[in-house]
Amino acid sequence: MNLMEQMYSTDGSMHGKDVLTWLDYNQAEVSQLLAQAQHLKENPYSQSLKGKNLAMIFEKSSTRTRVSFEVGMVQMGGHALYLNTRDIQVGRGETIADTARVLSGYVDAIMFRTNSHGRLKELAEHASVPVINGLCDIYHPCQALADIFTILELKGRLCGVKVVYIGDGNNVAHSLMILAAMMGMEMVVSAPDGYQPDPLITEKSQALAKRYGGSVVLEQNPEKAVKDADVIYTDVWTSMGQEEESEKRLLDFKDYQVNEALINKAKSNVSFLHCLPAHRGEEVTASVIDGSHSAVFQQAENRMHVQKAILQAVVGWK
Repeated sequence: MNLMEQMYSTDGSMHGKDVLTWLDYNQAEVSQLLAQAQHLKENPYSQSLKGKNLAMIFEKSSTRTRVSFEVGMVQMGGHALYLNTRDIQVGRGETIADTARVLSGYVDAIMFRTNSHGRLKELAEHASVPVINGLCDIYHPCQALADIFTILELKGRLCGVKVVYIGDGNNVAHSLMILAAMMGMEMVVSAPDGYQPDPLITEKSQALAKRYGGSVVLEQNPEKAVKDADVIYTDVWTSMGQEEESEKRLLDFKDYQVNEALINKAKSNVSFLHCLPAHRGEEVTASVIDGSHSAVFQQAENRMHVQKAILQAVVGWK
């Protein structure tokens, strides 16, 4: 059955679970989330999370993550609290463990956008409510779910779709590799030496691909990588916290820009994705990101729909 046609009915298997990485989930659960995201996109307002509260802890600045989670909770009748670590006691030395225990007494779930996967895991270990990864240094699961939901909308399927990620093998690339493999897609990552994805995550993604009929391949040459691509994806060359490396990265990634010449080596109906924010003239040209192949704002909107599906699955009324 096409994922778009599936009716959402949960068996409660995700209720109370953390969402730290998609390695903790299976294809059936991800398919269920995609189907529910479609339902919520078509029917945005409900009282499905009435009386539920989400604490959102931010160590890193945010536009899409903060607004999409906050608005999503409101649309479902719930409430979201913005907590910057500069303003709460964890920023003055209170332990992550104590913060987790305290917040668990007040809220129904915690979203954490952090610099460290270790801190995220520590929070989850000590919280008695579900913890959702809003971004860490290794994974970005909410972004990846929005990515494949967008690809499903654009292409009508996931299995067999070829998605090529160009640039830094970072947290965005890691989570996209995992989900692409799990959904039977053909994933290619093209990154320069020194910037390729984590070998262990690559190995786990390739194992998933073997199980589900997809593939995960590293191809250093971007022109070879994009041959027959259905989707080309990129991210900034210098992420938050890497500003001191900016000059070096501009040189190292100069041959990895997504421009018209590269787009023209893919399928004629190739779609372009970017998790945003974008630096026009660096990782992508304005003509591509603002052109007819681009679906980046559809992709950005979809962050809210998939996160609402996640929230319903892990904290919704049983």
